[in-house]
Parts: sequence; C-alpha cells; structure tokens
Amino acid sequence: MAQASIYDRVLDPANRANPFPLYAELRKTPVTREDDGTYVVSTYHEIVTLLHDPRLSSDARSRPELGGKMPETEAGVPGLPPPFITRDPPGHDRLRGLAMRQFGPPHAPGFVEGLRPWLTGLATDLIDKFAGRKRVDIVDDFAYPLPVTAICKVLGVPLEDQPRFRELADAIVDALDPTTGTFEERVRRRNQVQAELGHYFSGLVDARSRQPGDDLLSGLLTDTAGDGPMSRGDLLATAVLLLVAGHETTVNLIANGMLTLLRNPDVLDRLNREPSLIVGLVEELLRYEPPVQMLPSRTTLSDIDIDGTTIPKGSPLVLVLAAGSRDPDQFPNPDRFDPDRTSNKHLGYGSGIHYCFGAPLARVETQVALPQLARRLVNPRLVEDPPPYRPNPVLRGPRHLLVDYDALLPAA
Repeated sequence: MAQASIYDRVLDPANRANPFPLYAELRKTPVTREDDGTYVVSTYHEIVTLLHDPRLSSDARSRPELGGKMPETEAGVPGLPPPFITRDPPGHDRLRGLAMRQFGPPHAPGFVEGLRPWLTGLATDLIDKFAGRKRVDIVDDFAYPLPVTAICKVLGVPLEDQPRFRELADAIVDALDPTTGTFEERVRRRNQVQAELGHYFSGLVDARSRQPGDDLLSGLLTDTAGDGPMSRGDLLATAVLLLVAGHETTVNLIANGMLTLLRNPDVLDRLNREPSLIVGLVEELLRYEPPVQMLPSRTTLSDIDIDGTTIPKGSPLVLVLAAGSRDPDQFPNPDRFDPDRTSNKHLGYGSGIHYCFGAPLARVETQVALPQLARRLVNPRLVEDPPPYRPNPVLRGPRHLLVDYDALLPAA
C-alpha cells in the first residue's frame, strides 16, 4: 500500500485539529503533484501569483472530465447557472459587479458599516440568553445564529425559514470536501442542492417582484443601471451563493477566534482593556486560523510555469491558503498569534478577482462578536482542547466549542 502523501494527511479528518505542521512540510516543496494529477501549491508568493493569473480557471466546466458542460442533476430538479464565484471573466466580472452595487462601494459605501449597531444589538441579545448558565457552546449558541440572522436580514430571507435551508446549506458545504467522491460527483451533488435552494428563493423573488423591500434581493431585482438586471437564473444562483457563503465562513471565523483568545489569555485580557485592538486582531485571525483553508477545484487553461514546475493545461489545482498565510518568507514568526502584526497581507479571503465578496460583512460581524464575548464572560475557559472539529478540510472550524465561565456580566 502506497504511503499517504502530505496532502492526503492534510485531508485526513484525524489531522483537522492541527494541520499546521503538515502545511510546513508542504511548503518545503511549493508545488507538488498528487497521484491523481492534482497539483498542490502551498507557498505565499506562488499562491498569490496564481490567484492573479488569468490562465487559472474557477469554472468547473474547464475540467477536461466535464467536457465544457456541467453534469446533469437528478431528474425533476431544475438546474441553475453557475454562481459568479465559480465563473471566469467576463461573466464573473459582470455578475459580481451587479451584486456589489447593492452591497458595497462605490454605489452602497455605507451599507455594511451601517449594520454595525444592529449587529451589536443582535450579539447582545444572543449573549443575554446565556443567563442562568455556566456553560455554553460558542458555535451553536452564538457563532452560528449571529451570521445566519445577519445574512437573512441582508437578503430579505424570513428567519423562520432558517431550518429549511440549514440542511441544504450544510450539503453544499459538504460537496466542497475533496474526500467525498469524484470531482464530477461533487459538482453534481452541489448543483442539485443549489437547484433546491434556488426553488426556495424563486418564491421569495416572486414576492419581492410584487412588493420590493430594502433588502439585497429586492435591490438585485429592481436595479436596471449598468449591466443589469440579472437574469432570473443568475439572480437565484447569486442568492443561493450569498446565503451559504454569507454565514458558513463567519461561523468558523468567530469560533476559531474565541478558541484562539482562550488559548492566549493575555490577548483576551488586552482586548478588554484596548477595544481598538479588535481590528488588527481579526486580521491576524484571518492569517493565523483562517476559516477557509484551501481553494480546491481550480483548473489551468494553459501550461503554467511556477517555481520550476510546469503545470500542464487542464490540470486540477489546489491552493492551500492557510499554508501560504504561515509562510515564514512572508510573515516573521508565522506560528505566533500577534494582533499587532503590521503589513498583514494574509490570504484569509483569497486575492485577485475572486477575493471574498462577503469579507466586509464578515469582518464587522467578528469585530462586534469577539469583544462582547470577551467582556461579558467572566473567567471563560475551554472544556475541551482541542475541541471536536468539522471533518471538512476546506472550511475548517470547531463543530462545538464548549466554554465554562463563572458569571455573565450585563450588557454595557
């Protein structure tokens, strides 16, 4: 039996709690080829170079085994077009630009920051529910409901429908796991679930068409400026993307953040004394314990030479962002958590044209969430370290994060 490669060991759920020593091993050979023909890139400079290279495709249809077509979903489940995050220019640029008109600058520069007071109230209410308890699960009781409630508000999704889409959202995330079947099987499974979520959003779109609100879904429907409006299929695909991506990564960022603070009590104490520390602290979390560990499913559109290796056209590629963000050639003392780190050009949200669309919202959510937890929980401490982790190697975070504490301080 062949010995497991370093990348195979990274994918092994047994190493989910601490993959960073394996990332250090990966970086010794910046570009490696796996037995199945996948190329794995793990060093900072090479990852950034590839993220800005137009010869690298995010479109699954670029994979030779798909022959330019998406695999068909099961009978009776209508398909959706690929969301913009899995498209290449020019389609990607047009759809992302239309979505950004509702979400950020230059057309909506104050949208995300304007949510901060409401997010603060939401975090306060969630922590208030800890009253009378001495143990909480930071994931289930706080890190999950906060971003889910936020993205429902942003999109205009009724919060009471959350149980309907949680299972489907989890299924889409599971389809990202490169250990669960072939690439074609994962794409087919993801497409099927996206179509089911698209059916749910179709009803909301009909309702917003009759009576628009002040939510992002209504904005996408009514905006006819620029290259708009989106087709109905593209609008539904965008809504599905934002619903899932708008909370999954932030759940992990908040949970990883609280775990890191509890492992670094000096930083936790300092955050209580210096509230302004939170901005740099969140950026360091994105470098040190990023919620997105790698970008799988990239494909080369032509031969690419990188670090002395020629990656042939049509090759599958994995960019291990978390390894790049601990590259000692880019970050001094990379295995040290340092909220004062300067010039922190981490890869927590990627780079290039596919830089994370929801990064501004996730930053504000985490900047609100962690200081409140730090201030209100008296003498918080981990029940289990390491905590149990989700098996997914792409979106890495604790499945549960049990924390004991002595008392709950009132909200400010």
